[in-house]
Amino acid sequence: MKQNILLIFGGQSSEHEVSLKSVTTIYENIDHELFDIYPVGITKEGKWLLYRGANFNFTENNWQEKGVPCILSPDVTHHGLLLLRDAQDIVNIKINKVFPIMHGKYGEDGTIQGLCTLAQLPFVGCGVLSSAISMDKSFTKIAVEKTGIRQAKYVLVKSSELKHMNQVVSKIEETFGYPYFVKPANAGSSVGINKVHNKRELEHALRVAAKEDAKILVEETIIGREVEVAVLGNEELQISGVGEILAAAEFYDFDAKYNNAESKTVICAELPDEIKENLREAAKKIYKAVDAKGLSRVDFFVTETGDMIFNEINTMPGFTKISMYPMLFEDFGISIKNLITELINLASL
Repeated sequence: MKQNILLIFGGQSSEHEVSLKSVTTIYENIDHELFDIYPVGITKEGKWLLYRGANFNFTENNWQEKGVPCILSPDVTHHGLLLLRDAQDIVNIKINKVFPIMHGKYGEDGTIQGLCTLAQLPFVGCGVLSSAISMDKSFTKIAVEKTGIRQAKYVLVKSSELKHMNQVVSKIEETFGYPYFVKPANAGSSVGINKVHNKRELEHALRVAAKEDAKILVEETIIGREVEVAVLGNEELQISGVGEILAAAEFYDFDAKYNNAESKTVICAELPDEIKENLREAAKKIYKAVDAKGLSRVDFFVTETGDMIFNEINTMPGFTKISMYPMLFEDFGISIKNLITELINLASL
């Protein structure tokens, strides 16, 4: 018997459009012989709509216009989706599992995971705590510190402190020298991140990051190659090979990731085998340190001297046409169709 799978996409984060690309790839490659799919989009305004159209390219199908209002009920007895045709016509659609293909705030920060947990619906990916820890870069650093894996030095700034900008700048400048990376503690796809070289740029970058989150991370600049490792599983883990990002810009920001054709991904990074194995082992340790499950992509820098420095973990990596996570496992011998099936099979509370 087929399982009813709820695909949730869109959302109110700055990565709304990336989610539309990811869900399109998922829908195109999911095994429709095993699963009946219920695609539910969340608009930028927060409205939930069950898509009832025939075109499943969600980047171009005007899904909002062909959507029926609905909600994922937290009532365990409903065990699924409530279709709200009108006040007198509410239909309960039973759901077996949820695949929340959402990136950034409200998608991979523990919020949608909490709703699924309340509803007692197994879902793909990390749980509430691990999602929240991994989304908040400051708490990720605390968790990873216990592993002994090297990280960039940093200063944590709260947006409320920016009214005393001179004091904040002095604190940062006294900790380590320019240039810095300034980033929101809670944001993905490099949204709100800037590299700064002087006080004027630092003040501007702090204000930009504060628009995305109340906490801001200021990190030392690490000069090195940007590499990524994909992890799949709950108790028994599969660790991919090491991929490399060749950014067209000074760093791999949102535009470089999704809009600049000059940015390249190398599926098998040219690194010594020993360094590759160290990266794979470090990815496993970090995955376990944040209590991840289902899937994650772990990102590092590798310096000219071969030092390995942890950058961040992404608990719901992209599934766009150019996303590293599915390509790494394709190279590992797992097709995207089988990868999606495995992820759904791993879904849990």
